[in-house]
Amino acid sequence: MSAGRGGTLFLLLLGGLAAAMLASLALGAVSLPLWEVLAALVGGRQAEPMAVAIVRDLRGGRVLLAGGIGAGLAAAGAALQGLFRNPLADPFVVGASSGAALGATLALSAGLQWHAAGFSPVPLAAFAGALLAVALVYAIAEIGGVAPVTTLLLAGAALSTFLGAVVSLLVLLNERNLHAVFTWLLGSLAGRGWPQLRASLPYLLAGIGLLWLLARPLDALVFGEETAQSLGLSLRWVRGAVVGAASLATAAAVAAGGTIGFVGLIAPHVARLLVGAGHARLIPASALLGALLLVLADDVARTVLAPLELPVGLITAMLGGPFFLYLLKTRRQALGVR
Repeated sequence: MSAGRGGTLFLLLLGGLAAAMLASLALGAVSLPLWEVLAALVGGRQAEPMAVAIVRDLRGGRVLLAGGIGAGLAAAGAALQGLFRNPLADPFVVGASSGAALGATLALSAGLQWHAAGFSPVPLAAFAGALLAVALVYAIAEIGGVAPVTTLLLAGAALSTFLGAVVSLLVLLNERNLHAVFTWLLGSLAGRGWPQLRASLPYLLAGIGLLWLLARPLDALVFGEETAQSLGLSLRWVRGAVVGAASLATAAAVAAGGTIGFVGLIAPHVARLLVGAGHARLIPASALLGALLLVLADDVARTVLAPLELPVGLITAMLGGPFFLYLLKTRRQALGVR
């Protein structure tokens, strides 16, 4: 792809994301015309106080948070698909989702009420649980030497099953918190805003930035481990760095919005069609598409059954399930399935 065409595509993606965010600021239980949204953002004399409160205080932080979460999950998905050389890999294959679910369930079951660094106990526990689960998966997979990608996948699947069983047991033992746990596990941005954005954004940006810096090692891994080693790459260092950065972005996203699935599966595949397989372009393109996807999904969640608000994870699951089956049918050769 030429530099000019690539630059044009990125400008179009940025423009589409900006337009989607403006539309999201206008949509909701109280709809606003676009000129009122723009006036509220600029802060001129013509801005209505109610519109300013809705746009800046209620919707602004939530829309930006949706974009940040979508970008983090999509960038992590693009990197993990390259690392595992598996088109069905997403940010939760290494145990991040199950670890976050366990951490959140423990916090909800204990009824913790304190706050720290802009987070309540539930997202903080989810963040810690996701990172600890990924660290445990990597430690198990590395027993006896460098962890092959197959071992990482199997260890992640095994730990996810075990932690999922523990979550189910905790839910059964604490029925009074069943609705809260269920809503969090589905993923929701209801009630989220500026505090969660300020708390999660540094970790999301750090994870995405580190993954982008690892673009060249990821390109080498796509051609196989022997090729990567012949180029002087340390497989242990590269795998650890990619898994660590992807887990950091995923843990921050899960802590802020719950377990929102399939964004990290859909966005990288669309980005790969637009910008190719080179990770230097694929990762930022995936991040922009992931942000766009989750902003639009949150719009649907807020408006389709208004005033009832659906969990945004339900919308992404309804999109991602058929997409997953489509990939399973059309990418059999890449998956080694006959």
